Amino acid sequence: MRRVDRAVTDNRQIQSIIEKAKVIHIGMIDNDRPYVVPMQYGFIFNEGKLTLYVHCAKKGRKLDIINKNSHVFIELETEAVIISGGEIPCEYGSEYASVMGDGTAVFVEDVKEKILGLQLLMKTQTGRDFEITEQMTKQVTVLRIDVPCVTAKSRAKV
Repeated sequence: MRRVDRAVTDNRQIQSIIEKAKVIHIGMIDNDRPYVVPMQYGFIFNEGKLTLYVHCAKKGRKLDIINKNSHVFIELETEAVIISGGEIPCEYGSEYASVMGDGTAVFVEDVKEKILGLQLLMKTQTGRDFEITEQMTKQVTVLRIDVPCVTAKSRAKV
């Protein structure tokens, strides 16, 4: 990270960023071309290790790509706010916080883990606990993204 003055290293602060953001961008490689999809997520963050859960239809481009190459890169950010520079364009900036990392996408087959992943997703997105049934898990694909190490960055308004 070039701007080490903006690095966030405290795990509580990193978890707060992950909780506030609601959309993750997942980067993949489709043959030799980049492909990025925004998705809603649920998560577990423990001792600097991030486990994400996303869900999608049972068929599609991202699943085809992950079947060929499970390596992904994730990025999420809180809503960016423009910092005005007045009449000087170079004085403008953004207030934001972001988390990024290399990960591996895994197809979740175990029903109990699928239920957990969908419960975490709903909790992250709505702040509420939901009962997820085995029947509900049959209608979607659940992916787990294991990110062993994340980097986080923040710029507060000055």
